[in-house]
Amino acid sequence: MKLLHRAIENDVVDYLRPNKVVVLLGPRRVGKTVLIRQILDRLTEPYLLLHGEDQEVVRLLEYRSTQNYKNIIGDRSLLIIDEAQKIPDIGNVLKLMVDTIDGIKILATGSSAFDLEKFTGEPLTGRKRTFHLLALSEGELKQTETVFERRANLHHRLVYGNYPELLQIPNKDKQKIYLDELIKSYLLKDILEFDLIRNSDKILQLLRLIAYQVGSEVSSNELGKQLGMSKNTVDRYLDLLSKVFILHSVGAFSRNLRKEIVKGRRWYFYDNGIRNALIGNLSPIEQRSDIDLLWENYIISERIKHQFYSGMLVYNYFWRTYDQQEIDWIEDRGGTLHAYEFKWNPKRTAKLPKAFEEAYPGAEFEVVNRENYGEWLG
Repeated sequence: MKLLHRAIENDVVDYLRPNKVVVLLGPRRVGKTVLIRQILDRLTEPYLLLHGEDQEVVRLLEYRSTQNYKNIIGDRSLLIIDEAQKIPDIGNVLKLMVDTIDGIKILATGSSAFDLEKFTGEPLTGRKRTFHLLALSEGELKQTETVFERRANLHHRLVYGNYPELLQIPNKDKQKIYLDELIKSYLLKDILEFDLIRNSDKILQLLRLIAYQVGSEVSSNELGKQLGMSKNTVDRYLDLLSKVFILHSVGAFSRNLRKEIVKGRRWYFYDNGIRNALIGNLSPIEQRSDIDLLWENYIISERIKHQFYSGMLVYNYFWRTYDQQEIDWIEDRGGTLHAYEFKWNPKRTAKLPKAFEEAYPGAEFEVVNRENYGEWLG
């Protein structure tokens, strides 16, 4: 595959400014290190690249003094720390650097959002800009695909997902092996290390239960009963899975109606391939009964990428009433509501539920299908 330029590359370069920190967050294997190389190829200034999983790097940064950090950085004006979340109290380390070393620019990457308060929160208030990098997006893949190739490849992506390395593997059997290894050796690595969870079985069981309930409201109590654990433990695991960018959730929208669901949550996977590998079903879409579920998960994950990369200020929801009127996806953008239904088959139609239309006049409505989705993703 031709080397693609990631959607946020120009923005990251633009925000590499003196005495500021750029934070790049995303799951493992989505191309953060490749993006760093591409950025460095564009720059002429001297740089120092450190890796947070290197214990020697951790030891060097442990002694917190301006002179120590000046000695480490030397005459370089750019510091890159890959997997920076592995360095204890990294937020305060970076704060001291940008506050006391004149002209230093810092790019820090992390494969999880653990320790988020210290990593990108209070210590770096006013000193940082955070970007998210996920698996390849439809918008990025347009760089090398014709309209016809894009539509043909969509069938494959609905099943195998969009991880960059996977798209370069021509054999589907090897793609399956890649996904299995990705789940067990990379995506779960941070969560198992972080919370001293010794056995991944419960995590995998929880993920499989979520995989079968994509697009439906999920009850932590019910999940706990099926897994033999407490509601609080389920909620904690779901939170951790969100912080390693495996899952994301959306809450219920409600402002006016007494019949509206107000507390529900729906869970989605950031990547279809991960979801399908977890349930052991990588069959082509022509042989599947869950195509609408695959489409909903895929198009929502692509929309999330588009929102991240375009800097869209938006709040996402689903909407449902107790008498079963519902809308798949609602975006609150600048006080204007945009409602969407997702249909794989372009011949299937939908209309705005009467209760929603009456309660929220002026809301926009659109059906997103496999024929028009490209317009929705920019």
